[in-house]
Amino acid sequence: MKSKLVSLSTVIMALILSVGLVGSVSADEETKTDEDTSKNLGTNISLTPVSKVLQISSSSSYEDSFEVKNDGDKTIEIEVYAAPYSYVYSEEADAYQLGFSHDNNFTQITRWITFKDTSGKWVKNPTFTIDAKGKLKVDYRISTPDNIPAGGQYAVLFAHTLTSVTSANGIKTEASPGLVVYGRSTEGELDRSFEINDMKIEQNASSNESGKNNVFASAKVKNSGNVDFSVKGVLKVDSIFGGGGYETENGGVHISVIPETELAITDEWEDTPGFGIFKATWTVTANDEEPQIIEKIVIINPLPLIFIFIILLTIIITCVIIAVRKRKERRSRLAV
Repeated sequence: MKSKLVSLSTVIMALILSVGLVGSVSADEETKTDEDTSKNLGTNISLTPVSKVLQISSSSSYEDSFEVKNDGDKTIEIEVYAAPYSYVYSEEADAYQLGFSHDNNFTQITRWITFKDTSGKWVKNPTFTIDAKGKLKVDYRISTPDNIPAGGQYAVLFAHTLTSVTSANGIKTEASPGLVVYGRSTEGELDRSFEINDMKIEQNASSNESGKNNVFASAKVKNSGNVDFSVKGVLKVDSIFGGGGYETENGGVHISVIPETELAITDEWEDTPGFGIFKATWTVTANDEEPQIIEKIVIINPLPLIFIFIILLTIIITCVIIAVRKRKERRSRLAV
């Protein structure tokens, strides 16, 4: 990918999309238009929609557009282009990390995308100028070759600022909001094979400074097929002793996993009570198939519970001693 993206550019992209073409194609016009998702506060530009869902087939063409908004007080210049959307394993981080320069069999769509420039020609990376507080409509075209592979195709359509903004401390920043395109081929077999590994429920896994004994759930989901699929995680914590409880909001945590990638899905109960005993259940569902579930008993801040247990144990022992003494006294009186 272009070196300009590596600088201090902030890439803010899409939620998930799933793409395809029309022409001889039927397209799911499923898009998301949350501007805040792609907004970069350093330069105050945003891009909508942030995702697109299409179905692609050979020898087809699909045209659409996205809007770039300049919320700043200065005119800016941007360059528009397509980049591969893929993940690469990092040994240092021991995790797959998102990148925009790694080409593979699932990013060929990047080569099929062109944009309409100011003269009306379809080119690879045109430049545009956007006035302060202005908007720009950018047209793009996806033209597939005679033969496309089965499975998914993934790219990001970037609007990269060529006009940098200098902050008060002298740091220059750029922005690259993007539209993520996930393409699903209508030809060949779609393989959504997956593995769910390393399901865990842990405590004290929070990075915040609250000092609370939080409950943290995680799992890794590997896509060993040829097309993306969705994954949902739900953490539910029920009280056995003590107050409170928790369940993942909005029906669960959702991620999308593209081929040749293993991603982590996580959730955390941060607002834990002062103490308590709870039953935690972590449910992970991939591609709407049979979920995998683990359960664990967790104790939040056991010191008050230990103190209460000691008091109860002391009371019980005291009662037993008193009862034994009274029994001995009765026996002594009966023996006289």
